[in-house]
Amino acid sequence: MTGAPESKVELAKRRSRHLRGTIAETLASDHTHFGHDDLQLLKFHGTYQQDDRDARRALEAAGLEKAYAFMVRVAIPAGAVTAGQYLELDRIAAEHGNGTLRVTTRQGFQFHGVLKGNLRSTIAAINDALLTTISACGDVQRNVMGCAAPLGDADHALVRQVAEALAVQLRPGSRAYHEIWLDGEKQLSSAEEEPFYGDHYLPRKFKAAVGLSTDNCVDIRAHDVGLLAIVHDGRLEGFNLLVGGGLGMTHNKGDTTARLAEPLGFVPVEHGVEAVRLVASIFRDHGNRSDRRHARLKYLLGEWGTPRFREEFERRASFTLGPAVELAALPFHDHLGRHRQSDGRWFYGVFIQSGRIVDAAGHALRTALREIVARLRPGIRLTGQQNLLLTDLESGDLDTVERILTAHGVTLPAALSAARRYSMACPALPTCGLAVAESERAIPGILERFEAELEGLGLRDAPLTIRMTGCPNGCARPYTADLAFVGRSLGLYNVYVGGGLAGDRLADLYRADVPLEELLESVRPLLQRWAAERAADEGLGDFYQRLMGLRARRTVVTGRELPTVDLLPEAVAP
Repeated sequence: MTGAPESKVELAKRRSRHLRGTIAETLASDHTHFGHDDLQLLKFHGTYQQDDRDARRALEAAGLEKAYAFMVRVAIPAGAVTAGQYLELDRIAAEHGNGTLRVTTRQGFQFHGVLKGNLRSTIAAINDALLTTISACGDVQRNVMGCAAPLGDADHALVRQVAEALAVQLRPGSRAYHEIWLDGEKQLSSAEEEPFYGDHYLPRKFKAAVGLSTDNCVDIRAHDVGLLAIVHDGRLEGFNLLVGGGLGMTHNKGDTTARLAEPLGFVPVEHGVEAVRLVASIFRDHGNRSDRRHARLKYLLGEWGTPRFREEFERRASFTLGPAVELAALPFHDHLGRHRQSDGRWFYGVFIQSGRIVDAAGHALRTALREIVARLRPGIRLTGQQNLLLTDLESGDLDTVERILTAHGVTLPAALSAARRYSMACPALPTCGLAVAESERAIPGILERFEAELEGLGLRDAPLTIRMTGCPNGCARPYTADLAFVGRSLGLYNVYVGGGLAGDRLADLYRADVPLEELLESVRPLLQRWAAERAADEGLGDFYQRLMGLRARRTVVTGRELPTVDLLPEAVAP
């Protein structure tokens, strides 16, 4: 921890009486929104106060207050819910939200457009469905990711078990959540309420994931801490412990970085949960509490260096940390379409554009999923690519699923282009208070233009990840994509190139301040060269790295403006 004065957020946490603040009093009042320290404390309870930014200017001109509403996020370890839980969440979205469900890139659900008067009943209904919003946001461990594929083997089952155990172990213990949202029975705050987090909780958010060496669908290197299960000849040997990842940064702040997690060592299976808890405790005790931009584990690791961090970890651990297992490139699966489980049943992966489950003209996805779930009662798994898996299906159910999807205008996975299939976008405008540019609302049109271009170049099915965010904080993991557009200001984007599906390297800043309508034009020469010179099955990021002679994997890209990368002056015609 630095010797500088603590930030305003740290003061708010310390004075909150373990996350109580004045939330209950404001809920009981006629106010349409919260203020002051409560804005920070609400996040720990799983909700963000937002407003309709499309309406701001008109409301201000009319002398009216902002159109306040709330985003409510559900923490779902490894993204698993039952059919009954899904149908209840769908009902809540209709009654209390804006009629949509949104799958997050951390395998949770989000509601948007919840009014303050419905906030308590929304969170209470989520808890009645045996789910929770606590630990979905705030300066604690966020929702724990885990490979969602229900293949039925022992390795995938263990991933889910460890993710659930981590969620329980590092969930805040304060009774404030129950007091405010559930039973209303007030208790005095005491030190015993938070034996792990104390009065200050963590310096900032802490993201954990549990992955497999046979499937990197959780993008294991993008997190503060990762447990990578080592599977050899069908046997789980233990975990590689990865630390120090994180993709958020700030424009024009060269001391902020996106970073990939690096191996710290090898952990026996029985000590996986303890290992993550130890990493969180080091972050709790030594993380930066004065500058929120540097209040992430990756900056502590960068300041200390890996040897010192490992020494501190080993000093606290009850087990011996072994050397990390050397691995080849991790394979990636999106699990869309038909897949057999080991028990003979099937699961089916449904593509969801930007994670938004909504009924639109000619595309009634929400109605289709509700009909499928009500009729077949499958299990539900959410993926880190914002998609949804329908599990435990009989073989005859697969045709039923595809028939219902098609009848409601939903494109089946086999008909998707690679660019659309692997795309992701954050919500951005009009709800996110951090957004400086469009993302979710803009990406459908961008993908249509890219699909037409790629079709003409013969690249329709070539592996390509296109990701878009409305700010540099990286919620849709843009810095590990083949191609990414990161909001710089309204209508302007920084273009990044050079990542890939494997998530094992960071992209380069390729063009800065590109207008929205010129994004395709900015990379057209590169796409043309890729079409003309690529090797078989070579993705755009791989081709770019080969072209630029940058074979070594990178672990850090800074937020400073890098020189524009020029290819050869002339574009190669397809």
